[in-house]
Amino acid sequence: MLYFFFFCVRLYLRGTILGYKRFESNQYPITSLAQIDGVNPTEEVSWYAGKRMTYIYKAKVKKNGTHYRIIWGKVIRPHGSSGIVRAKFKSNIPPKSMGAQVRVFIYPSNL
Repeated sequence: MLYFFFFCVRLYLRGTILGYKRFESNQYPITSLAQIDGVNPTEEVSWYAGKRMTYIYKAKVKKNGTHYRIIWGKVIRPHGSSGIVRAKFKSNIPPKSMGAQVRVFIYPSNL
């Protein structure tokens, strides 16, 4: 008997939006800070530079046949030495997204 195993391959990692890039008195909503799950040192984070990122949220009004909307972004560079990245989105993500999940896609790949 032949058994076929089908594995569900996920092409993204989960992450969390931490907030905007900020200083003592200013914050810059064009650049967001995100923590990628399972990625800690700066050496690992640098591999994710240039990878695509999405913030998915549910809206009240249906558009294009769905209630879900996506804001696309890109990982720009590491932020500090604890595995946090800076990301820029196509449009600034709303303040309600703080603490929300994002998807960090494994492609485009440099392998």
